[in-house]
Amino acid sequence: MCELFATSLNDHLILNDYLNEFYSHSNNHPHGWGLACLSHQGVNIEKEPTRAIDSTYLHKRLNVPIDNKIVLAHIRYATMGTMEYENSHPFTLEDHFGHSWTLIHNGTIFKYAPLESYINMQKGATDSERILYYLLDCINNSYIFHKDLFKVLDQIFVDMSKGNKLNVIFTDGIRVYVHTNYLSSLYYLQKAEGTLFATVPLSDEDWQKVPMNCLLVYNQGHLIYEGTHHHHVYYDNQKDFDQIYQTYSGL
Repeated sequence: MCELFATSLNDHLILNDYLNEFYSHSNNHPHGWGLACLSHQGVNIEKEPTRAIDSTYLHKRLNVPIDNKIVLAHIRYATMGTMEYENSHPFTLEDHFGHSWTLIHNGTIFKYAPLESYINMQKGATDSERILYYLLDCINNSYIFHKDLFKVLDQIFVDMSKGNKLNVIFTDGIRVYVHTNYLSSLYYLQKAEGTLFATVPLSDEDWQKVPMNCLLVYNQGHLIYEGTHHHHVYYDNQKDFDQIYQTYSGL
């Protein structure tokens, strides 16, 4: 199980203490680390296919104040794909209008047919990267056909969550989209500066569980959209993992 960290802020907040605590968990998530800092200039992604606490670069990076309003961070425990740079999160792609979309994922897609066509397109071998490719195609189509983007994405997550473990955070650099369907695996902290998200609480502050089974959209720390409430809670099932290892063992 990977761990996620993200922010949607309305004011600058030094995040280094939270990030240091987050990356200290990498003993249990040793297969890579990543950090995406977003600004008006775009998205800057730094990542390595190594355990975070072993990274000399990350240690130096965290000595520099990080106060971007939108930050995504990830430590990886691989369930699909080898320990390579291309399989490390975050992933980012541009839509047809030049907007960068950046995604981190904690979970596994066991079966979802729309993702299969991206296997030969993606750079790495993770289902997480395929999710982003699929989302971008749907986002581009929503622009072309003038569809309500929130409703399009909402329906995707209702459908994709069936039988799959789908803890995802992604952003277009303005809004932050959040979804979880796995018990007690994503928390949020509301502060004056905005909202922080993490797989486990990273401080002694008043972290709360993120509402499950619906797509949530935040802008500058405020919840602006709450999607359809579905009932697709994922429960651990060894048969699911056995099946996916057999299916993708050649990747």
